Amino acid sequence: MTNEAQGHSGIETEVLIIGSGIAGSVTALQLADAGVDVTLVTRARKPEESNTFYAQGGIVYTAHEDSRELLTEDIIRAGAGYCNRRAVEIIATEGPKLAREILMEKVKVPFDRSENDELSLVREGGHSINRIVHATDATGRAIEISLLKALDGHPNVRLLTGHTAVDLLTPAHHSSDRLRIYDPLSCVGAYLLNQDNGAVIRCLAHKTVLATGGIGQIFLRTTNPIGARGDGLAMAYRAGARVINSEFVQFHPTTFYQPNAPSFLISEAVRGEGARLVDADGKPFMDKYAPEWKDLAPRDVVSRSIHQEMLSKDVSNVYLDLRSYIPKDKIAELFPSIREQCLLYGVDIATDLVPVVPAAHYFCGGVWVDEWGRTSVDSLYAVGEVACTGLHGANRLASTSLLEGLVWGVRAAEDIVHEMDGAPDPSTFEIPLWEDTGTETADPALITQDMSVLKHIMWNYVGLVRTTRRLRRAIRELRHLESEIENFYRAVRLTDELIGLRNALRAGLIVTLSAWENKSSVGCHYRI
Repeated sequence: MTNEAQGHSGIETEVLIIGSGIAGSVTALQLADAGVDVTLVTRARKPEESNTFYAQGGIVYTAHEDSRELLTEDIIRAGAGYCNRRAVEIIATEGPKLAREILMEKVKVPFDRSENDELSLVREGGHSINRIVHATDATGRAIEISLLKALDGHPNVRLLTGHTAVDLLTPAHHSSDRLRIYDPLSCVGAYLLNQDNGAVIRCLAHKTVLATGGIGQIFLRTTNPIGARGDGLAMAYRAGARVINSEFVQFHPTTFYQPNAPSFLISEAVRGEGARLVDADGKPFMDKYAPEWKDLAPRDVVSRSIHQEMLSKDVSNVYLDLRSYIPKDKIAELFPSIREQCLLYGVDIATDLVPVVPAAHYFCGGVWVDEWGRTSVDSLYAVGEVACTGLHGANRLASTSLLEGLVWGVRAAEDIVHEMDGAPDPSTFEIPLWEDTGTETADPALITQDMSVLKHIMWNYVGLVRTTRRLRRAIRELRHLESEIENFYRAVRLTDELIGLRNALRAGLIVTLSAWENKSSVGCHYRI
């Protein structure tokens, strides 16, 4: 794998993959091993910087008493019966096998094991048995590092870090031959911004794969890293791809809360080990909201329960109690990263109650894809959180997201290899080099302010609990803000931050308009 910047002339590649988390990296690895030339692009300076890297809890595997039918039942129950049955069958059938073959055997992820060398299996919310494998409380990090090691030095992989995708290249929109507008929609690559020199590169590709992750950064509080701002969703939408289920934004019930601290995740595995949600007096409260599941109810139920508890007592947060339910030595053994992070803000999870609130966590909707990761735009694939396979329905079951990225990364690569021989040459579509029309330098203060306005609109009006009046106001204000930003976008020179702001605004509108259309409460879309 080589890491190299490119000049103004542009580059050509067989497959362009945008995003380097589990979905993008698995797709790249499978394609490269099959002899396909891959260009892997990430806006981050370090390729490991992704949603995957910050995933704490684990990845669904299997247990002796487990079955395909039992996992299917758990996924559909958590998804409020709204899941795509075919996607659920694929994950339940292929998921555990691929986790073993690729993660455990091929790239050798160091999952936790017991003293007799058996995989350590834990249970999380919505699961009926212990079937989740983990690497302490930093599973995503272990997976990401192992995948990147496997890609490092691979002769068929070109890695571009610090490159931001500006827009997908579609002949119907971008070709110099205006008669291409009559062709079916197809994708032949993307324009890429080199953050170091400001140059925009035309990258032509036979096949393009979106693996850009989620949208959490459009909300005021989120567990997602800075790059999860809806880039892939917005680019696919502008290219004409079908987008579905966008109202279903899952809020994680437990993120660390202090007024001036970041909203980092407190893994669901903490409750899986026995921790309880409590009020300021240490009294558990989930019994009254979800007596069957209590603290291990599906995430939408737990999040709304916390929201109701905070409203009824007029408090800014609730608490997680580990100290009363988990031995101190076990806390240190199982949750070292969470403990270290909380200690930075004066909270010891082994001796103190941990202040928590819900935060935007996972996007259950996205770019519609079929069972092979193909979008409605020819030669454009989407894998991972940016895609909507229908697996999650109206609410994701814990620890299925990494598995989905793995399974559809493998499937997309398999389909691309099969389809590569018949793919048209992208250079025949007469896509011009980028023409920079911006004359001014973007004012970072304006970008920061507009992003802050977006986050507050989405948090207050399109958050955990939605109403008709709030959504109507959100649509009006977001449309006005997007109009201002589009004018700004065309007048100034491109930066990563400006591209992100534009995409985040479009992602916010996609979510809000979908929430407006869906009048009923289902899963993590809750209207009153």
